[in-house]
Amino acid sequence: MSARTISIMNQKGGTGKTTTAVNLAAYLAILGKRVLLIDFDPQANATMGLGIEHGPDETVYHAMFGSQDHGRVIKPTHFTNLHMVPASADLAGALVELVNVEDRERHLRKFVDSVRDQYDFMFIDLGPSLNLLTINGFLASDEVIIPIQCEYYSLRGVEQLLETVQMVRDNLGHPLQIAGALLTMHEEGKRFSQDVVKDIRENFPHHVYESVVPRSVPLAEAPSFSRPVVLYAPQSSGARAYERLAEELIKQGESANEYQAPKGEE
Repeated sequence: MSARTISIMNQKGGTGKTTTAVNLAAYLAILGKRVLLIDFDPQANATMGLGIEHGPDETVYHAMFGSQDHGRVIKPTHFTNLHMVPASADLAGALVELVNVEDRERHLRKFVDSVRDQYDFMFIDLGPSLNLLTINGFLASDEVIIPIQCEYYSLRGVEQLLETVQMVRDNLGHPLQIAGALLTMHEEGKRFSQDVVKDIRENFPHHVYESVVPRSVPLAEAPSFSRPVVLYAPQSSGARAYERLAEELIKQGESANEYQAPKGEE
């Protein structure tokens, strides 16, 4: 069975996108799933957050352009079941190179398809910009998870992203689905935070995960130690939130009957 391939994306920075990619991937690996995390952001925060060392020609840039064999670009991590394709600043140059390349929107997909059967889950951590790299990530994915920070007006920033997903469906013929929205940086006990959660659950036009990620000091500190929160503060509220999310994601995909389809797509 081929991997369920999921992009994690919000064009607004500071929503917990990379934190979600790293920690969700780690917990799924702990739960016995074979996971590949692809850092597709030129900032390479996921690469640094897992402490991945790599040579100058051993990144997703080289995987995407086929200039390196898979064994050189797919790196081991702290977990037996979790592998990673790192990124570097070279990825920013791909934006220029892809412009005049044939089938420019599908270069990442070619790599993903070549290793899809080796994993249960593949996550693509996209950068916060809507550009040709984003389109490559979407066309390599089956689904998108959108982290949404628990703050007022947070839904407004998601509208353009949803329009881009629809464009991928309509113009590029790729049946990309919204797996769901993940509420992040929730402040327990704060009235406005509760109001935002209620607003998003009522108005977001797709599935919203039950798991809510709190604003958490250990979650913020763990990347500076080059490890996911489960290896830094496993009993913290942030760690428990991502453990619950991993379990929720597994249940979501177990069967067609248990999967909660996005509203309006049932």
